[in-house]
Amino acid sequence: MKSAASLLASTAMVVAALALPAGQAVAGPQGMPAGSAQPGPQGDYPVTIGDPFTVEGVTYTPADTMNYDAVGYASATDGSGITGSHRTLPLPCYVEVTSLENGHTILVRLDRRGPMAGGKDQLVELSAGAWAQLGLPGGSRSPVRVRRVNPPETERALLRAGQTVPARMDTPPGLLAALKRKLGLPVPPPPPLPDEIAKAVTTPVPTTRPAGIPARPVGKPPVAAPQPEPKAEPKPEAKLAPKPAPKPEPKPAPAPKPPAPRPATTSAVSVQVGAFSTRERAEKAAAQVGGSVSPAGKYFRVRIGASSPAEAQAALAKARGSGYADARIVRGQ
Repeated sequence: MKSAASLLASTAMVVAALALPAGQAVAGPQGMPAGSAQPGPQGDYPVTIGDPFTVEGVTYTPADTMNYDAVGYASATDGSGITGSHRTLPLPCYVEVTSLENGHTILVRLDRRGPMAGGKDQLVELSAGAWAQLGLPGGSRSPVRVRRVNPPETERALLRAGQTVPARMDTPPGLLAALKRKLGLPVPPPPPLPDEIAKAVTTPVPTTRPAGIPARPVGKPPVAAPQPEPKAEPKPEAKLAPKPAPKPEPKPAPAPKPPAPRPATTSAVSVQVGAFSTRERAEKAAAQVGGSVSPAGKYFRVRIGASSPAEAQAALAKARGSGYADARIVRGQ
C-alpha cells in the first residue's frame, strides 16, 4: 500500500505536467534516466528539458539545441549500456562522440543530467561501455567532440536496449587537427616530404632563354611588310593523257605479327595513406582516395600506386587534401 504522502506527490506531478506548455516535460529526479521505462519508440518520450541549475558556481540552462556541436572533455562514470550525461541538452537525445586522440566516433544516448563537476570544459560523462567502445584508457580525462544527431529508429532501439551500434568512420587527421586547435591543444606538424619530392617542389623553374633563340624585343610587335601578289603562270596546253598500263594483280599482304607482350611493371614509388586496425576502415579510406588495401601484419595498409615521382607527388597532394595529413611517399612494395 502506498502512503498518503506518495499519493499526494504523484498527483502533484500529474497536475504539473498538465500545466506545462506543449513540448516541455516534467523533469524527474536528478540523475534518473529519461524515457527509459518504455519499450519501443515511445521510450524516447517525453523529452525532459528541466530548469536552470548551478555547478561549481556556473549556472547552466537546459535548452533544445538542434545543431549542438562543441569540443571539450569527457570522463568515465557509472552507467549501463552506451549512455552518457550532459548539462544542457534534452533528455533523452542522441549524440556522436569523437575522441580527439584516436579519431574514433561512436553513437551515445544521453539519458541523465551531468556532469556535476570538472569545470566548464567538461562536456559529458560516459558509461563504461561507451568509454570502452571509444577506445580510451580507464581512469583518464580525454578531449572529445560532441555533436547532436538524429539517428534512425533501428539504432535508437539498440541503444535503448543497452546494446552498441556500429562505430562511425574515423575522423580524418586534418579535421582532428582543426578540432584540437579549437580546443587549444597542441597539434604536431605534418611529417616532412621525402628528399626527391621536396627538391622537386622547391627547385625554381629556369627563366633563361636557351642559346640560339633570340630574345623578343620589348615594345610594339613588328608590322609585317606587304607581300607582292604572285603572278599567274600560263596554263600548259592540254595533252592527251596516255593510256594507263594494266595494273598488276595485288599480292596478298602477309599476316601482321602479334605485338610482343610488354613486361609487367611495378610501381617504383607509392603514397601510403595510413595503416588501419580493421579492414572495413581501410577500405573506406581507400575508396575515398582511390587507393588499394593490403594486409601488413595485424594492420591493413592503404596505398596509392604511382609510376613516377611526379605522379606520386600528385597522389600525395590528393591524400592530404582528403584529410590524411600523415600520408607519405614510400619506395617499393
